Amino acid sequence: MSVLELCDREIAAVGLDATVADAVNKMLDHHVGAVAIVDDQFRVAGIFTERDMLRKMSLSRLDPHTTLVRQLMTTPVEMATFGTGPGEALSTMLERHFRHLPVADDHGKLLGILSIRNLLEWRVDDLSHQLDSLEQYVSNDGPGG
Repeated sequence: MSVLELCDREIAAVGLDATVADAVNKMLDHHVGAVAIVDDQFRVAGIFTERDMLRKMSLSRLDPHTTLVRQLMTTPVEMATFGTGPGEALSTMLERHFRHLPVADDHGKLLGILSIRNLLEWRVDDLSHQLDSLEQYVSNDGPGG
């Protein structure tokens, strides 16, 4: 399974010239905790997260309506690709303390944003299927083996 299949259907992204307020509104509109910051070719230039808002904006006294998101975005951004498996993405996110991982093509074009929630839902579903298979196996094993 591709990590792209696990991403939310709508991609939350804003351009490099967006303000912090634009980015926050996009996060609120999409009910997500991060937006990708993209250039005019939709290549990932950075990511802006709730953590960035808290750490870089909340006590700065900067005006979110005039401060450009590119001033506060996290860069460089680690990204997943078509070849990244869900297990690998989950390991990366847990090890690096990421809650969001952009998925991009070989040219850095944004294809989706993977959240830790997406991966945990996938893992719970996978474990449920494994449990169902084991229960089926045990219940089918009648007398005499």
